[in-house]
Amino acid sequence: MDKAGAAKSCALGDRSTSDITVRLTNREGRPEWFCSHSSILINKSKFFADQLSHLDSTACIEIHCSDFDYDHHVSLLRLLYLPEDSVVDSFDSVKTAIGILQVAVALHCEEITQSCIQYLEAIPWEDKEEEEILKAVSKLGPVAMPIVARLQPVDLSTTRNVFVSAIRFATSIGAPCLPFGDELKTSAQEQVEYMLGEDEDTSLITADDEVKSVVKMGLSQICSSFEKELSSLLLESDLTSEAVEDRVLRSLSDLEWMCNILPKMDLMKEFVSNWTEISGHILTVVEDRKLDSLMWGLKVKLIEVTGKVLEAVGYGNVIFPPPCRVQLLKTWLPYIRKMKPLLDSKGNEDLGFPHKMDEDLCESIEGAIVSLILALPSNDQADFLADWMKTEQVRYPDLSEAFEVWCYRTKSAKRRLVEGLDKVSNATVSL
Repeated sequence: MDKAGAAKSCALGDRSTSDITVRLTNREGRPEWFCSHSSILINKSKFFADQLSHLDSTACIEIHCSDFDYDHHVSLLRLLYLPEDSVVDSFDSVKTAIGILQVAVALHCEEITQSCIQYLEAIPWEDKEEEEILKAVSKLGPVAMPIVARLQPVDLSTTRNVFVSAIRFATSIGAPCLPFGDELKTSAQEQVEYMLGEDEDTSLITADDEVKSVVKMGLSQICSSFEKELSSLLLESDLTSEAVEDRVLRSLSDLEWMCNILPKMDLMKEFVSNWTEISGHILTVVEDRKLDSLMWGLKVKLIEVTGKVLEAVGYGNVIFPPPCRVQLLKTWLPYIRKMKPLLDSKGNEDLGFPHKMDEDLCESIEGAIVSLILALPSNDQADFLADWMKTEQVRYPDLSEAFEVWCYRTKSAKRRLVEGLDKVSNATVSL
């Protein structure tokens, strides 16, 4: 009798037609008997076929189960009686399919094994289910590998293509995807950050010329968009609208995102160059009289981004020639010096005022400025220190450390010069 005919004429538990009993016993010794049919068992399971070939007169096959897989053994016995094309449709959960799969592999039930694999490979997984699947696959070996095809690493070229596409979307290179452009762009930015996590392939991707070219293009696009949004503020009739400031802040947040990912790609110098280039225009807009008592959130965010630029240059992560470093300081130091007391005053007047330069931000900017000044030529240091002591806002940023170092260096330099001249004079007299 063929398999289909046997399945139609027999039913699990039918005593009248049964010629073999399967006894399942769990760890506690609780047995359960299932009236079965040797024709079904032999056709569907190599394990049962082997057992039946050596069976004595008892006509009973005993299987020891654990508490964990007892129910899965019962389910598998029932599945043996289903037509092959109906097995997949009988599964109701990932957990059930995983359990039956492990039993099917152990009992060499090829049809059911393939049905379990087909089901698990196609159905969506929850995070916890994915962990269970990986555990099961690691025990089952190659037979179950098709299940985890979605988790297999892709080749470097494919990864690069996905990364480039994500960068293009995250930086709005090309037309935005409306009406969900902002949400999808934010999602793309998050995935780019995740893909830049440290692993063996990251350095190979970020070193690729095409990737760097697309990232630079994206940075240029974001800078251009931010400048346009910022310039539009001076044309707005109602600057008190939150929607107006939110629009500019979203554009600035994109720039801040670039500032966060570019160090991971050794491209922070590109950001500093772009930021330095547009700084004059930025300050022209935000220091316009129309914005004197408005856009405090924007002003604080500008200082935060500038702080990261100052850190990159001040601590030597980005190498710029002295004239460029001097220009960066001359551009932003007066603005930071002016904004700190204004923000403090607003906070003192209104305890609920949300826009502040917190202690960590103040310390990081002050440290970066001190480091940046001390790396300048002595005369440039002197210019900044003299300007600092003339200003009313001498408390922030506090450059006393830089002043002390400059004084010490100046005296040391003078002493070395005098000692050098003395040595030259003595050498001349001896001649």
